Amino acid sequence: MTGAAPDSPIGEVAGTATDAAMGCEHPDHGHTAPTIPRLLIQAAQVHGTAEAARDGELRVTWSEFAARVAGRAAQYAHLGVGRGDRVAVLADNGLAFLEAYFAVAAVGAVSVPLNVRLVPRELAGVLEDAEPVLLLAQERYSRVAREAATLISGAIELQPLAQSPDATGVLEPGPAREGDLAHLYYTSGTTGRPKGVMLSHRNVCQHALAAACELSLAPTDTWAHIAPMFHLADAWASFAITLVGGRHVFLERFEAGAALDLMERERATITNLVPTMLGAMVARTDAAARDWSRLRSILSGGAPIAPEVVRAIVATFRTEYVQTYGMTETSPYLTLSKLGRAQAGLSAEERLALSARTGRPFLGIELQVVDADGARVPADDTSVGEIRVRGATVTAGYWRQPEATAQALRDGWLWTGDLARVDRHGFVEIVDRAKDMILTGGENVYSIEVENVLYEHPDVLEAAAFGRPDVQWGEAVWAAVVPREGRRLDAAALIAHCRGRLAGFKVPKGIDLLEALPRTGSGKIAKRLLRDGI
Repeated sequence: MTGAAPDSPIGEVAGTATDAAMGCEHPDHGHTAPTIPRLLIQAAQVHGTAEAARDGELRVTWSEFAARVAGRAAQYAHLGVGRGDRVAVLADNGLAFLEAYFAVAAVGAVSVPLNVRLVPRELAGVLEDAEPVLLLAQERYSRVAREAATLISGAIELQPLAQSPDATGVLEPGPAREGDLAHLYYTSGTTGRPKGVMLSHRNVCQHALAAACELSLAPTDTWAHIAPMFHLADAWASFAITLVGGRHVFLERFEAGAALDLMERERATITNLVPTMLGAMVARTDAAARDWSRLRSILSGGAPIAPEVVRAIVATFRTEYVQTYGMTETSPYLTLSKLGRAQAGLSAEERLALSARTGRPFLGIELQVVDADGARVPADDTSVGEIRVRGATVTAGYWRQPEATAQALRDGWLWTGDLARVDRHGFVEIVDRAKDMILTGGENVYSIEVENVLYEHPDVLEAAAFGRPDVQWGEAVWAAVVPREGRRLDAAALIAHCRGRLAGFKVPKGIDLLEALPRTGSGKIAKRLLRDGI
């Protein structure tokens, strides 16, 4: 089964007046629509001996990178992997993971990136659903992979994802077509049947092109793969940076000091991090003193971010900050807070405030904020509605789950479940996930508003607001807070801090002081676990 996308060339959306005005170059001017292998083939042809990637002491040029991918593809083909087959990958960030993305696509197969934080039983649930014929596991995950494989009903080939492949072949485009399924990303829900989001070659290549245009990506860019490559918070850059012939560098697993070291040592120009990572990095006393002269942009996505955190990021890295919003279902970006000429006359404070918002629509995405009747809400920055989107980067649906697909994709739109408002600039601001909104005493409380106030306290490192069942109010506003290192917090004092800044019904009834907040595999805060008191 493949997740077929509508048959239209990738250039149809990209080749618009907006695209041309941005000076974007198309990856393929002929009649053959780009696929993932073609992105790399062109990069090798154009950039040849330029450095493509560095992983520790290993450096490879674009020509060498393509040859290594060809070697991996030949290995997978020898194992019988072919068009439409699924290949699961269990690994940390690194060149081997990047090569696997391209090699699996080169044989026409489908990559199924696995969350390395899952236990064998959870991994088995994903494997049972995706039915991969091959599981590639980094050495440190070989035991977990074997155990997960024993828990599924079907047969699966286990192979190590080695750092050193055969590099003697010539990379060919392979059998994949633009509408073929390229990736299955499993959503990070902690209960129920896992959902595999289907992304086609067209979805992935269109997103790479749009991202290159929006972010002015160039061969001079060095992308730091710091967020996990099994998640689209980082994986999209595997293809966008390859498209433009930039340079890839890798941090195997996140640690704040190591992330700062990598970015400084490798002279990174751009990266995308989740807010919790950025919070940990800017909290380090040595962060601001480093050499960030080559860094031109810090992107943040995967969760909302408080304005105070944005202020600290800009002060630390002395570079452009861009807030991003997206979904696995949309490859992922839907908005960017990147400012344009229309905002040039704003004050520095107004520009910072806009940069901290969810942002304006991503190139090629049609985005609306609508009320319960499907009517667009006014751009008054007050009226709240649900975000719905459509475009060439939107999924065809969920793997073998027609009911879930029908629920998410209605009337030609993907309904995101995110609640937002729109300002006069056309910038949206997410106020909550529909499922995270707190209903207390008949009043709606948006958790992000409460969290932003908590972040204004100088001793708060992380905060999450959520609702807990309450006999009197239906739900009570509650919060969990992590103090900065070496600081002490008092729950009563924090509640008093909120009381002076929020309406009474929005003030937390209680605050849990924790050493860390529970997270999903992509680094997002797992509010369900907080609500359940786990």
